Amino acid sequence: MVEVFKTNVTETEDAQEIIDEIHRSFSHYRANFALDDCDKILRIKCTWGIVSTTEVIAIVSAHGFEAAILPELIIPV
Repeated sequence: MVEVFKTNVTETEDAQEIIDEIHRSFSHYRANFALDDCDKILRIKCTWGIVSTTEVIAIVSAHGFEAAILPELIIPV
């Protein structure tokens, strides 16, 4: 499962601290940021189970930033 968050993280150092804490807290998550994206994307892939969105948002918030789930874009065929 993959979950995508919009954040207000802008600095690489802050992003790395958040990623490190996510990886320490959830060994089955792989997290990365796309800070060059207009939404400062945090993407989390879970190797089993589901992503705990509330806990990820809490980690980001504990670092002084905001995160919100980005809804999936469904393009009609």
